[in-house]
Amino acid sequence: MAYTHFKDNFWNSDLTSTAGYDVITHHLNDGRRTCKEVEDFMRARASIEDKYAKDLLGLSRKVFGHNEMNTLKRSLDMFKLQIEHVGQTHLQLAQMMRDEAKKQEEFRERQKDVRKKIDYQMDSLHKQKVAQFKRTLESKKTYEQKCRDKEEADQNVNRNAANTKNIEKLHTKALQAKQNADEADRVYLQNVTALAKITDDWLKEHVSACEVFETQAKERINTLRNTVWTHVNQLSQQCVTSDELYEEVRKSLELCDIKEDIEYFIHLRRTGDKPPGRARHTANKITSSDGII
Repeated sequence: MAYTHFKDNFWNSDLTSTAGYDVITHHLNDGRRTCKEVEDFMRARASIEDKYAKDLLGLSRKVFGHNEMNTLKRSLDMFKLQIEHVGQTHLQLAQMMRDEAKKQEEFRERQKDVRKKIDYQMDSLHKQKVAQFKRTLESKKTYEQKCRDKEEADQNVNRNAANTKNIEKLHTKALQAKQNADEADRVYLQNVTALAKITDDWLKEHVSACEVFETQAKERINTLRNTVWTHVNQLSQQCVTSDELYEEVRKSLELCDIKEDIEYFIHLRRTGDKPPGRARHTANKITSSDGII
């Protein structure tokens, strides 16, 4: 399938029309708005990630489990540490998103600068072309009128050839009419030539503009595609990174030994291994196996 191009599909039969060019520039304006929308989205998403990261960091610093000990305490400490690390990675993700938004802004501004120069040149040439077209039409009307005047003057000479009294005056008018027609012809030809040159310049500039704008459209599609691709890759990587950090918590929890923690607590806080003696009743007093109560 043959590749189609802007320069082959956006012309108009009306020499003074800018319809084709206007369609292209409207499309580029829409594309620029899309770039801005994606840029705004990235900044908004970065703000969400930033807030989430800061909330996670604040949560990771909250005290809990400080009364626990041994393997469970180490697991809880590891849990808080990895939550802090997850918060840090979300801060980094937010910054990466802001960087992507900045790239979009710079890309959009570069295209805008190029577009502005071309728009200025095309607008100038179009105005020159329209003005010259009007001058050419006016000079054509003038030329046609002068030709009619010349023809009428020649006819007057022929009709009054026998009238020697007015013939000289008629010849003078005919000569003047011919000179006027010749001058009008010269001006008309000059305007036609000028219009042809301006039209050629405009045609070349239109083709050049189409090529640049087509390149911009391709770059915009490619840039937006890559931006979104990069964005979802960052999100996927964040999930992988978070899972790796959470895996450290799971490993720590695997080392959390219920029996060991119970034994650790007993060893650390034991108060004795013998219970008090059982009390017994005698006729005169209550005693225990350890002595008199």
